[in-house]
Amino acid sequence: MRTVMMVAEKPSLAQSIARILSKGNCTSRKGLNASCFVHEFTGIFQGQTVRFKMTSVCGHVMSLDFIAKYNNWDKVDPAELFSKAPTEKKEVNPKLHMVKFLQVEARGCEDLVLWLDCDKEGENICFEVLEAVQPVMKTVIREQTVYRAKFSSITDTDIWKAFNQLGEPNLNEALSVDARQELDLRIGCAFTRFQTKYFQGKYGNLDSSLISFGPCQTPTLGFCVERHDKIQSFKPENYWVIHAQVFKSKDNPLFLDWNRVKVFDKEVGQMFVNLVKTSKEAQVASVIKKEKTKPRPLALNTVEMLRVGSSSLGMGPQYTMQVAERLYTQGFISYPRTETTHYPENFDLKGTLKQQINSRFWGEEVKNLLSNGINHPKKGVDVGDHPPITPMHSASEEELGSDGWRLYEYITRHFIATVSQDCKYLQTTIAFNIGTEVFTCSGKTLISSGYTALMPWQGISLEEDLPLCGRGDIFTVDEIKLVEMQTSPPDYLTEAELITLMEKHGIGTDASIPVHINNICQRNYVTVEHGRKLKPTNLGIVLVHGYYKIDAELVLPTIRSAVEKQLNLIALGQAHFQEVLQHALDIFKRKFHYFVDSICGMDELMEVSFSPIAEAGKPMSRCGKCRRFMKFIQAKSSRLHCSHCDETYSLPQNGAIKLYKELRCPLDDFELVLWTSGTRGKSYPLCPYCFSNPPFRDMKKNVGCNECSHPSCQHSFNSLGIGQCVECDSGVLVLDPTSAPKWKMSCNRCNVVVHFFEHAHRVQVAQENCNACDALLVTVVFNKAQTPLPACESQHTGCVFCDPVFQDLVALKHATMRHPMHRGGGARRGQGRGRGRRGPPKKPKDKMAELAAYFV
Repeated sequence: MRTVMMVAEKPSLAQSIARILSKGNCTSRKGLNASCFVHEFTGIFQGQTVRFKMTSVCGHVMSLDFIAKYNNWDKVDPAELFSKAPTEKKEVNPKLHMVKFLQVEARGCEDLVLWLDCDKEGENICFEVLEAVQPVMKTVIREQTVYRAKFSSITDTDIWKAFNQLGEPNLNEALSVDARQELDLRIGCAFTRFQTKYFQGKYGNLDSSLISFGPCQTPTLGFCVERHDKIQSFKPENYWVIHAQVFKSKDNPLFLDWNRVKVFDKEVGQMFVNLVKTSKEAQVASVIKKEKTKPRPLALNTVEMLRVGSSSLGMGPQYTMQVAERLYTQGFISYPRTETTHYPENFDLKGTLKQQINSRFWGEEVKNLLSNGINHPKKGVDVGDHPPITPMHSASEEELGSDGWRLYEYITRHFIATVSQDCKYLQTTIAFNIGTEVFTCSGKTLISSGYTALMPWQGISLEEDLPLCGRGDIFTVDEIKLVEMQTSPPDYLTEAELITLMEKHGIGTDASIPVHINNICQRNYVTVEHGRKLKPTNLGIVLVHGYYKIDAELVLPTIRSAVEKQLNLIALGQAHFQEVLQHALDIFKRKFHYFVDSICGMDELMEVSFSPIAEAGKPMSRCGKCRRFMKFIQAKSSRLHCSHCDETYSLPQNGAIKLYKELRCPLDDFELVLWTSGTRGKSYPLCPYCFSNPPFRDMKKNVGCNECSHPSCQHSFNSLGIGQCVECDSGVLVLDPTSAPKWKMSCNRCNVVVHFFEHAHRVQVAQENCNACDALLVTVVFNKAQTPLPACESQHTGCVFCDPVFQDLVALKHATMRHPMHRGGGARRGQGRGRGRRGPPKKPKDKMAELAAYFV
């Protein structure tokens, strides 16, 4: 039977689509990748009965990165990243083995149907999947074997419609994403590496571990700092207004507004007050009544949803998008990434409304709309990507959770409001003559609430009823006074205002805008204050001012906006991928060289705001070069600085650092320090020099002694490694010699921690291997008062995993078992492979299955 493979973007989507297409009659199994299921069923495809295999990826399969040689910050000139540095596609998450999983499932399949999200990123993932599976698919001579499904919601109607109208993946849109990825990688990494190394080595109290630059991130920060500068440069100015109070009946006084609004000269204001006070009466000059309309909203797009999420729901843009994506994958709303604010002509407005007819919150309004006839939505902008965001099924707070329900409620109310009537009200304005001056007051009377019944927060605020009067009527003047006031500065940008600016200037896309805002928060360039206001930090302000001083175009939105337009031309097939990429890189390469040559301009600003690194920190450990004490700088990012050698050494973050017994690294004579995690209970010693300058071939940068392959050092995993991790494939469980009396071993790659031999006097790794699982034996000296051994014995040597004496003394923490069978053992002590890393561990024996079962 012909086999058709179908791939969605997320496991939950694959399950929903398989359920719809199989009409609930499919079988599911786990594949090689534990995160993704495979749903199998038979059905009709192109007139034939076929076997369907529906599975998914987990977002992007591949990511773009430089080849390993160019990922060493210390040995690569950042300028080389613009042209010389080759790039390669790497698996986003190697632990998932996504490429292998796709190839295993695609082997023997004749057709491929791609159900990836219907935007440019989804189109790009289509070709990532295609590149992985095409070499192993069954070769057939047919006009088309690869198909693209286009859909906007996870409903039976939409999925079947997409299945019956399959098209082809769009290469141009995928290429536009490739171009953006390469531009952001090359430009961002070049500027980030240069300015991070330059400033981290000079200033001790920088409050960010990475001084990053991004073609979109930096203009986003620029908007925030621009508002900050306006606030700081604002000079308040005094002005004066006349407040008047009149009455026809003392029980119903009226407060009037002066038609001149305000004056900036007190003497002029006093002159007008004197003229007004000559009259004790206020005569009605006119009474104007106008019927006004507050129009219903346009259909909802992503940017408006993000604005409302921040301003009204108190949820950050990135979190709002995460909640919306979850609602979409669960089938409650349509695709949440769209720029369109106009419903297609064939959109089933009534059918979507009927889904909400039984709601206890808005069911009555829906029934009235369906019986009286819905109003035609306002005409918005049709970008041609996806329909506006709408609810697809009724839901309750119990199903969605608190935040999910709040966003779903807004989306639903907004949708119903778009097909409701406009809000209508009567505005009455009364003008009074008092002496030579004119004053007015206004009031509103609701005629028809319209859509504001669904969105009461947009309702008309009704002023106190105005008294009935006509032209020529006389009111008594109760009070006239001159009031001094002061102009006030603008407030800091809110997230909603920033989103509006980014959309207006073409910075980012509807999908990436939340990411850029989140990045400037994560880098500590801005802080989110009360009311979701973005206040720039000292570092953020200095960076933007520095960019303005050197090259304003680095922070202004103009260049990035122009690049986005060029990328859109690639997507439309109107521009060549390589030409656009090269043109943009040439521009930023020249700007980079000028930035490097002019960095002293930014440095002058840094000197004012931050203290030199030599003045920061406190002495901790000795430098291996000059034997003087280096200073430990605790500010983010923490590091060690030798003022004599003028060298700075990176340290692990998010933990505590202290001197490690004044022991030294046998390779470079630097004193070791001990890093201890604040959350996971893991700790390991490290050499400050080796941490940034790996001494052995293929040894990763920024790792501690627990990953060092030194053949004889007492701190390396060759000396302290016990067995391969029972959770991950590449980690080794390493004894933590500092953990006494609560002894433990920790994986040097993942977050597995194994606690054992509590209150033991000494634990040492022996030379012998376990015959059952090949792990190294350990020798434990127990305290005589708490030994599990027979009387008069306090020392025992055995396998942590297999020895029956040790079995009840071992406990696994901080791990979730992913497979019924886990690898173990194989972490034998190496014999010193020169400057290379040890070979792969031996395949575990069956005894390790018992260990996995024991831990579960």
